[in-house]
Amino acid sequence: MDKQEFQRRTKRFGLDVLALLRSLPTGVPTMQVARQLVKSCTAVGANYRHACRAKSRPDFISKMGTVEEEVDESLYWLEVLVEARLVSQKAVAALKDEGEQLLRMVVASINTARGGSR
Repeated sequence: MDKQEFQRRTKRFGLDVLALLRSLPTGVPTMQVARQLVKSCTAVGANYRHACRAKSRPDFISKMGTVEEEVDESLYWLEVLVEARLVSQKAVAALKDEGEQLLRMVVASINTARGGSR
């Protein structure tokens, strides 16, 4: 997958999560989780764009580490929404699948940049 396609997918992930959040019931617990999820899901694409402009291999690895953390955090908050019964598993299944795919690709990119596996 090339850089532009990965940028498109990371942005789409954020936009798709935002679309899900618009459908959630209102209330303090929902809004607190949604606030955290908005931050992490939109940071995935933003931080990947930063990584694309890295000044060196170590800088790229560092920035991709941030992307990894944001994808993982987004997956966490999606799980919280389901376990708190604020949304159904079915409603987040495609988002979780995409997040897990992105996470695997990010980790693979980091490992490649490092010249091996962790």
